[in-house]
Amino acid sequence: MSYSLGDKFKVTVFGQSHSQEMGVVIDGLPAGIFIDKSFIKEELNRRRPGKNAYSTSRNEKDEFKLVSGIVDGYSCGAPICGIIENNDNRSKDYSNIKDSPRPSHADYPAFEKYNGYNDIRGGGQFSGRLTAPLTIAGAISKDILKKENIFIASHIKSIYNINDKKIDISKLEYNDFKNIREKSFPVLNDNAGIEMIKVIEDAKNNNDSVGGVIEIIVFGLPVGVGEPLYDSIESKISAAVFSIPGVRGIQFGMGFEATKMFGSEHNDEYYYDNGKVKTKTNNHGGAIGGLSTGMPLVFQVAIKPTSSIAKIQNTINLKEKNDTKLEIVGRHDPCIVPRALPAIETITAITLLDLMMLGDFYGTR
Repeated sequence: MSYSLGDKFKVTVFGQSHSQEMGVVIDGLPAGIFIDKSFIKEELNRRRPGKNAYSTSRNEKDEFKLVSGIVDGYSCGAPICGIIENNDNRSKDYSNIKDSPRPSHADYPAFEKYNGYNDIRGGGQFSGRLTAPLTIAGAISKDILKKENIFIASHIKSIYNINDKKIDISKLEYNDFKNIREKSFPVLNDNAGIEMIKVIEDAKNNNDSVGGVIEIIVFGLPVGVGEPLYDSIESKISAAVFSIPGVRGIQFGMGFEATKMFGSEHNDEYYYDNGKVKTKTNNHGGAIGGLSTGMPLVFQVAIKPTSSIAKIQNTINLKEKNDTKLEIVGRHDPCIVPRALPAIETITAITLLDLMMLGDFYGTR
């Protein structure tokens, strides 16, 4: 079984959290595309662990090798394969959980599915660590989209009960977001960011964790990206986003807040702006009927509190078939939101590029 995403632009990841190497295979990229290795490195650095006090102390450099599909810096039409080594894993930290599944992890259902042969070290193939090789494909996708004047922006909308500056999704400009990616903590309001970091550090000091919400905004999508029903832009993005470990929900535009509005309030009225069709509001979040409308695509993603916490918890012993206690040791993020943010961007870029190829917006025109 392969772990693949996409139809025309197909991305397959392989490896586990503690395997010797992990990697990605990219199929469907046309020949002649410049592969910017420096940008790939930059994107990998955004999500890698061990950079600050509020992330895991696992210190992986995430140096990568591109071993096929590229000649003289350009794609040659063959599949591109990228590999990242795992160098700072501590498999012994997981010796006490082989028979005792961790609460809110995939340990128990994976044990049943794979008849006890599942890799529990770092979560195995269920780990967020696999977003590292995925980022290689995401960086290539982002670079291609950027050349089509399509830009993906994001910020941490909230951590626990602390909120970033609220944005008006009817009045969005890329210039308001382009500098956020340079920040070590990507928020619009730096004071709110300081409060968020304090909440994360407090949770860490209490052997606990917190979650939050990430907001993604895509600028420059042409009208009509997406297909009816099952390949709609919302359904494809949603399915892809839920492949990122820790995701618990997604909503587009006004999302659930639309349930508190009248139709006359929620409907986005059209108008011409120098010959270009726009809507006065953007409650639909840039997608109607599964198709992009030309307005910024806006969605929010809910990330759960990190499941691995140092508090003693109740669990079971699958070997002895009795109830027991579990104390998780090792190195874990007290909040995965900051490192999940570039992973959400990555999966968005891959999905949008695939949809553009599927709809003949890229590669055939």
